[in-house]
Amino acid sequence: MKTYQTKDIRNVALISHGGAGKTSLTEALLFTSGAVNRLGRVDNGTTTSDFDSDEIKRQMSLSTTLAPVEWNNLKINLLDTPGYFDFVGEVQAALRVADSCMVVVCAASGVEVGTEKVWGLADDYKLPRLVVINKMDRENANFNQTLEQLREFFGLGVIPVQAPIGQESSFKGVVDLMDMKSLIFSEDGKKVTVEEISEDLMDQVESYREMMMESVAEADDELLLKYLDGEPLSEEEIKAGLKKGVMEGKVIPVVCGSFTGNMGSQPLLDLINSCLPSPEEVGEVKGFVPGKEEEISRKVSVEEPLSALVYKTLADPYVGRINFFKVYSGKMQSDSQVYNSNKDKMERFGQVFLMRGKNQINISEAAAGDIAAVAKLSETTTGDTLCDKANPIVFSPITFPRPVISYAVKAKAKGEEEKVFAGLTRFLDEDPTLEVEKKTDTKQTLLWGIGELQLDIVSNRLSKKFGVEVDLSTPKIPYKETIRTSVKVEGKHKKQSGGRGQFGHVWVEVEPSEEEFEFVDKIFGGSVPRQYIPAVEKGVKEAMEEGILAKNPVVNVRTTLYDGSFHTVDSSEMAFKIAASMAFKKAMEKANPVLLEPIMEVEITVPDAFMGDIMGDLNSKRGRILGTEPLEGKQLIRAQVPLAEMFRYSIDLRSMTQGRGSFTMEFNRYEEVPDHIAQKVIEASQEEEE
Repeated sequence: MKTYQTKDIRNVALISHGGAGKTSLTEALLFTSGAVNRLGRVDNGTTTSDFDSDEIKRQMSLSTTLAPVEWNNLKINLLDTPGYFDFVGEVQAALRVADSCMVVVCAASGVEVGTEKVWGLADDYKLPRLVVINKMDRENANFNQTLEQLREFFGLGVIPVQAPIGQESSFKGVVDLMDMKSLIFSEDGKKVTVEEISEDLMDQVESYREMMMESVAEADDELLLKYLDGEPLSEEEIKAGLKKGVMEGKVIPVVCGSFTGNMGSQPLLDLINSCLPSPEEVGEVKGFVPGKEEEISRKVSVEEPLSALVYKTLADPYVGRINFFKVYSGKMQSDSQVYNSNKDKMERFGQVFLMRGKNQINISEAAAGDIAAVAKLSETTTGDTLCDKANPIVFSPITFPRPVISYAVKAKAKGEEEKVFAGLTRFLDEDPTLEVEKKTDTKQTLLWGIGELQLDIVSNRLSKKFGVEVDLSTPKIPYKETIRTSVKVEGKHKKQSGGRGQFGHVWVEVEPSEEEFEFVDKIFGGSVPRQYIPAVEKGVKEAMEEGILAKNPVVNVRTTLYDGSFHTVDSSEMAFKIAASMAFKKAMEKANPVLLEPIMEVEITVPDAFMGDIMGDLNSKRGRILGTEPLEGKQLIRAQVPLAEMFRYSIDLRSMTQGRGSFTMEFNRYEEVPDHIAQKVIEASQEEEE
């Protein structure tokens, strides 16, 4: 593939609710452009985008796939993103490097929850967009109803630039509302016949065209004056006004088709060419001087010094790690030295290549605005900036959502724990929405993510890529124990078994403390020799590792050593350590011990309509509502909730809000567990011990 100039590149992310047909659309555009010679199908597992075995098995995209297409001396980098929201991190990375997006909507299902969510993400990135109403041949397909829904949800700037000819089984083509011609598709979609518009369609077509003309004219003052004076707008004026409106976000054109049958690909490729921006038209990008807060900018041009952002990392079993990047300025050349400004390291670049699905296409260089990949970089990870060392810049990192659900991961076979941890660490390179945490208090390895499906996929891939089988289970709650009252106790360890014996004797006061642990030495007169006092402290610390209620760590206690005795021959550090441990355990029994649980600070964002349900549910989870805040048709609810009630909250919230709610949580503090719940925890611990 040749090197394309910046003005001849389009970077387009395909986004939608799951199942709307992004992958089929990508495949159709690849086929029509001649990039592939056979039209693959999701049902058969033969598409270019969904090549991973899990994607083929589940018939859904699990990661963003790059699929470059050449059309009329234009290069279109299609970024086919997952529709299932467990993989929203992939969508956000794609939107960060895209210059525009296509929102795919099913003609039968209309605007769904996922459509609303990806539209909001496109708004966050201020991306120009167009809408593709797909599956026009499906039963119950309704273009007009779907268009009305789009305008209701997303505003009157959403306008048709095509009208369907037939729908459901009778769908056979579209009317181009700009040049007022009918485009009839052949069975394989590769041939388009241009015809005059039939009389029976004319009323509907005129209505759609008027809708389009009004929005296009409003995007340009000169066109608006001409339109209001009743003068007809030429096709060139309409296209120029459409492009201007799309660039400014005032106009969102709508096209239609049925892309499993490749019906609609050619006019869509032409529209991408004429109305979506090139990287050059996007203008300049902003970054920072490394190590400083000083903002600098670069024009998206080959004339500027090299800069690129790594937006995705793939662990390929054969090639090793592959980094995908977008070149923002300059040129990225094969066999060169490039500076990683995040890591302050030079990287040796080998062969630069394009990826089309899983297939590599070697190129000599990638110009500003283009998207490419390179293998085997030693330091570079997702979010890093690559640039010219003499002209360094750091781009802001990609914003990924924080993980909200966790499972404990355990190897099925003994002795493979390190293998599991090493495998999980590799997956962190690929998916920044994953986190791995080793919990010393519960002795578990936790895998955190966005949703159940995502974590299930990771466990499957551990088996395939690293040959290690794992079980996923609900994590243990990291309970802790403390005391309510102060007590003074004696600990004496005395043992005689012929020869030298063991003797250690202490008096300690154990009391509640604001600090996690305090040890106070109040020995006077040498009742406990100085060399044994560290052993007393060590004995107390070891005893605190396991409380008496449910064998949880003990916290927030002050232990004061104030008296004791020793034997000149039989006393030893070990004897005093044992005596101190015995004293502390005795104190725990007498000092009114209680169980503590972690309390999480939770922020939940939900549409207004679900406020009551969410508040009620939080109350049932022993939550404490701290306050609410309105956010453009939504509500932000702040609450504190015990961690024990939050493990399945991502699933519960999706169910309660039809997928429209989201939340974040982080640890706040420990708090006493209510008696009736504490009793159940203690009983469960005793049963587990037995």
